[in-house]
Amino acid sequence: MSATPQKNRAARRVLAAVAGLATLGALAAAAPAAGAQDRGHGHGDGHGHPKPRTVDVQLLSFNDLHGNLEPPAGSAGNVNEIQADGTVKAVPAGGVEYLASSLRTARKGNPYSVTAAAGDLVGASPLLSGLFHDEPTIEALNKIDLDVTAVGNHEFDEGSAELTRLQKGGCHPVEGCYEKGKKFKGADFPYLAANATYEKSGKPVLKPYTVWKKNGVKVGFIGVTLEGTPNIVTAEGVKGLKFHDEIETVNKYAKELDRQGVKSIVALIHEGGAPASTSYNYDCDSPGPGDGISGPIVDIAKGITPKVDALVTGHTHQAYACTLPDPAGNDRMVTSASSFGKVYTDTTLTYDLRTKDIVRTKVKSANHVVTREQAKAPDLTDLIARWNKTAAPIAGTPQGFISADINGRGATTPETPLGNVIADAQLAGLAPADKGGAQLAFMNPGGIRADLVYAQSGSEGDGVVTYGEAFTVQPFTNMMNVVDLTGAQVITALQQQVSGANATSNKILQISKSLSYTLDNTKTGADRIVTSSVKLNGEALDPAKTYRVAMNEFLAGGGDGFAALGQGTNKLVGASDLDLFNAYLAANSTADAPLAPPATDRITIIK
Repeated sequence: MSATPQKNRAARRVLAAVAGLATLGALAAAAPAAGAQDRGHGHGDGHGHPKPRTVDVQLLSFNDLHGNLEPPAGSAGNVNEIQADGTVKAVPAGGVEYLASSLRTARKGNPYSVTAAAGDLVGASPLLSGLFHDEPTIEALNKIDLDVTAVGNHEFDEGSAELTRLQKGGCHPVEGCYEKGKKFKGADFPYLAANATYEKSGKPVLKPYTVWKKNGVKVGFIGVTLEGTPNIVTAEGVKGLKFHDEIETVNKYAKELDRQGVKSIVALIHEGGAPASTSYNYDCDSPGPGDGISGPIVDIAKGITPKVDALVTGHTHQAYACTLPDPAGNDRMVTSASSFGKVYTDTTLTYDLRTKDIVRTKVKSANHVVTREQAKAPDLTDLIARWNKTAAPIAGTPQGFISADINGRGATTPETPLGNVIADAQLAGLAPADKGGAQLAFMNPGGIRADLVYAQSGSEGDGVVTYGEAFTVQPFTNMMNVVDLTGAQVITALQQQVSGANATSNKILQISKSLSYTLDNTKTGADRIVTSSVKLNGEALDPAKTYRVAMNEFLAGGGDGFAALGQGTNKLVGASDLDLFNAYLAANSTADAPLAPPATDRITIIK
C-alpha cells in the first residue's frame, strides 16, 4: 500500500550508537529453493503402471509481508473470519514462525509444491527487520523455502541498487556487515521485475520471469509491480527507472514463455482489489464469478492473455480467492493473501502432462489463516532471537507512555487516533519560528504502519512506548518539510483526497488539531470537501492567504496523488518524522500521566 518510503536514516544513526556491540554468529545457511529440491517422486511408481494424464501442482502464495517477522501487535495482527452463524470473529494471526509452520504443513503429501509471493515482502518494516535493511526478512524467506516473488513498490524504497543487493547479497555499502566476518548472502529465490526497467538501457532491473521445474513439469512465473509505483515511492527510490503497463508487460513475456514451450504460466502482480468483505473466507464469487470484488485488478485480469492460468496479487492488503474472466471470457483464478504473513493461499493447478498446460476448469483455491495456535518453526524462532539480541539496546529504549491502544493501521475510520497524534507531533516540532513556523500539518495515511499498543512488546511494561514500537509505526524516517501554500492550494489538496488519482481509493490525510473541515459523502469527487467548512484554529481558511504547512518529504514531493502539496515554496527541511514523534511522546507523557488516545473529531463526516 502507498506509504512514505525513504532511505533508512534511523538505522544509520542508531547503529552508530551501538557499534561496539558484540555481533552474533554466522548467518544460517540458506535453505535450497523448493524448486531445486525433491519433495517427492511424482505420481508414477515406475513399475509398469500407466502414467497419469495429469498431476496436481500445489501453489502456495502470500504477499505484503513488510518485514513482519514477529506477530503483528494489536488489531493490525488480526484476521476477520466469517463464522457459521454469519457473525465475524477477529483471529490473531501472523509471524514468520507460524507462517513457516503453516507452509511446511501444507506441503506435506504434495510432491509438486511451489511457493510464490506478490511483492512488498520488505520495506515499511518493523525495527527488527528495518534496522538492518531487511536482511533478516530475506534470511527468513530463504528458510521458508520461497521459490519466487514479484517486486512490489516497497522493494524500491531504497532504490534499485539496494534491491539488487537484497537479491545478490553483499554487505550494506554504508553500514557494512551486521554480523562480524559474515557477508549477507542475499535471496536464494528470484525477485521478478518485468515492468521495472532502467531508463537508459531499457533492460529490466531484475529478471522478468523464471520457470519452475520438477520431474518434467514446468510452470512459468512472470512478476510485475503496479505501473503507478513512482507515484507512491520517493523520487530517489525510483531514480533512473521506468515502470510499464502491467497488462502489456505480462502479455509480452507470456508470449515469450509460450514460444519456449512453457504453457503453464502464473502472473505475480503487485496490484490488487477490494472484496466486498474484509473477511478472509468471504466468497467473492457469490452470486456470480468475481461479483464481490472491485478495484484495479479487475480490469487488469480482463486484459491479461489467456495464456496466463492464474494471477497471484497483492498491494491492497486484502484476502480473496475469486474467479475473473480473461479476454476470452473464461474464468481464471485471482488470489491475494491479506498482509503481514497473516494468511496464505493454497491453489491447486491441475497440470496436463500431454499439453503441458493447466486444466483451467479444475483450478481450486482457498485462503487459510496463519494461526498462532500451531507450533512455531524452531529455526525461525532462533533467527528472530538472534536479530533481537543485536537490536535490543536500541529497540527497548523507552520513548513515552500511553494509557490505552492508540489505533492507526488497525483503525476503521478515515481519521485515526494515531494519525492525529502524529500530525500533532509534526506541528508541535515545527511550529517554532526557527523550526519552520508551521501552522498546520498533514500526514499521509499509508505512512502509518501499525498501532501503538498498550501491552508490552518485551519486558518494558504495559503502556511504555519503546523506540522499536515507535519505529514500527513510522519506519521510513522521512525528513520533515515546512512550505508555503496558499489557502486555495490547501483546499485543493483536501479535494485530491477523494478525486483524481484517489477517486476510487480515497486517501484521507491525517491532520493536526489546528485544522478542521467537513467531508460530505453524499456527494461525489472533489465536491465531497465542503470548502466553506475548512477552518484553521476556528477561522475560515482564506484562499488568497499564504500558510506554513508541515508534511514529510514524500508528500512535499506530491506523492500519493497530492500534486497541490508538491507546489509548496520557501521550503525548510526539519528533523525526521520519527524524531518528532518520539520528542512529542517524551514531552507529552509520563508514567503518572500517560498520553490518552485523542478524539477523532477534526473531520466531520456526513454519510
